Amino acid sequence: MPPDFSPYQYPFPSRRMVHYASRGMVSSTHPAASNAGLSILHQGGNAVDAAIAMAAVLTIVEPAANGLGSDNFALVWSGNKLYGMNSSGCSPAALTYQQLTRNGETSIPPYGWQAVTVPGAPAGWAELSRRFGKLPFSKLMEPAIDVAENGHALSAHAVASWERMCGMYKEKLGSLADPFVELFSCQGRAYQPGEIYRSPGHGKTLRRIGESNARDFYEGEIAEAICRFAKETGGYFTKEDFASYTPTWVEPLRVNYRGYDVWELPPNGQGIVALMALNLLKGYSFAPSEFGTSRTLHLQLEALKLAFADAARYVSDPSSMRVSPEDLLSEAYAAERRKEISKTQARDPHPGTPPSGGTVYFAAADCSGTMISMIQSNYMGFGSGVCVPGYGISLQNRGVNFSLEEGHANVYAPGKRPYHTIIPGFLTKDGEAVGPFGVMGGFMQPQGHVQVIMNTLDFHMNPQSALDAPRFCWEKGKAAAVEGFNDAVIQDLQRKGHRLRIISPGDGLTGRGQIIWRTPHNTLCGGTEPRGDGTIYSY
Repeated sequence: MPPDFSPYQYPFPSRRMVHYASRGMVSSTHPAASNAGLSILHQGGNAVDAAIAMAAVLTIVEPAANGLGSDNFALVWSGNKLYGMNSSGCSPAALTYQQLTRNGETSIPPYGWQAVTVPGAPAGWAELSRRFGKLPFSKLMEPAIDVAENGHALSAHAVASWERMCGMYKEKLGSLADPFVELFSCQGRAYQPGEIYRSPGHGKTLRRIGESNARDFYEGEIAEAICRFAKETGGYFTKEDFASYTPTWVEPLRVNYRGYDVWELPPNGQGIVALMALNLLKGYSFAPSEFGTSRTLHLQLEALKLAFADAARYVSDPSSMRVSPEDLLSEAYAAERRKEISKTQARDPHPGTPPSGGTVYFAAADCSGTMISMIQSNYMGFGSGVCVPGYGISLQNRGVNFSLEEGHANVYAPGKRPYHTIIPGFLTKDGEAVGPFGVMGGFMQPQGHVQVIMNTLDFHMNPQSALDAPRFCWEKGKAAAVEGFNDAVIQDLQRKGHRLRIISPGDGLTGRGQIIWRTPHNTLCGGTEPRGDGTIYSY
């Protein structure tokens, strides 16, 4: 018998070192995905090819965070220019606001068909490959097909999520959860760490995606299977919803912080929250020794609260926004909002009036200078809980983030993209790439972006230390969760009116991240998340 141990307990601190490379680097939330990315680089692929391969593998090894029914977003540095791709999907044309609110509902339920929007992930992979890839798209699917068909040993981090969620989906969805149970349980019980998980249907779907440059998912057999299952079980999708879908190339947004440009994608994503908060925080100075002080944490929390309040009021599908991102990011508006921050008292957030006008994150860089920051997600754990039998497809529940308040910018409408949480980040200086960064975790994401950027630029931390450092997560009002800060700091924040909940880094609330920076020596250095299965490989 092997020795008895708990895969969930780590009573002693461990340390990861900052990682350096000369030719290429990949960093993701799981070793199997990072291995796939490195393999693609060794086969002559570039950073974008590596990221696509990692994205496909992650749908199998971290299904409680992302899947074939996910959305994704990317920032690509190529040829001394930054490109942005939004591959989030729209609500079905057949589901109306009146149907959602006929019984007085005030929010969209997170489980079942009403929460599902058209999945953008496969189309995003194919579009990135078409525009920037070097290797055939079908080749990029091969590592994921191998993992799906031949299996992999489940990690403790992944299994912990499955155990929490399987029973919940059966309770919420009834018989609609049967395909979910078949796909994600082992003869009705939860998988255990180290057990082999295989998904032949997933492999079949990946092969069809690879052979068709993803069009089978939107116009062929896969699309027909999704729409047929929707029709049979109370869903709303038609073939036209899928056939009309394409990712969108967008101009990234930026703010200058401490002489560096911090880049995010524009709405419908929440990257603008991080930029608005940094715009407020650059009005204060922070000494390198001030990491984790009560002054620093108080100002960070207050700035983020104001930014979230504005996003909740104004951010939506760009076609529905009444305020432009440029107005929200103007220096004049930041100066006005900064006046709302008290240095001594926590306040409840409220929106201003600007002038008119589970997730997986992964990154890659190669020797040609191409770099990619990419993120992919179901949203809430496994998403909606709706799985398409025989195809390994679990569908996200992004529609939950629509508002049902009449007149709201983000109010539900057919064929509309909802407010979206997943955001890749990128850093440049004087028009040259520094590199990709990201922190996943729902509404933690812009908070994580602000914290790792300040760790880097204000507190001079290397990429690994910037990720290792204690984090906080604002939750609502004056409430926040904090990990790892000393008691004196906590007590001072509480005297300022903050309501703090102490958590451990393993709770998952403060997200998981990856960073790859280019060094002054034209080499690469990176860090990976210690709060999960983060893995960084290079050559």
